Amino acid sequence: MPITFKPLWKLIIYLDMTKEKMRTRAGLSPATIAKLGEDGNVTSAVRAKICIALDCRLSDIAAIVPEEPAE
Repeated sequence: MPITFKPLWKLIIYLDMTKEKMRTRAGLSPATIAKLGEDGNVTSAVRAKICIALDCRLSDIAAIVPEEPAE
């Protein structure tokens, strides 16, 4: 099942934070932010860095997208 990082973007808006500020606070590269923006694969370490930087849980930054049933 694919994962979306839409909750992350909603959270940084709620926190009145820019992607750049979140990136520097978490110590991430611009390429990693681009991957997150495309709902790409990122490591558990990246997700942990974000959660530590934003003082949140994994469920606050990512969600599982249910797949459409095959017909």
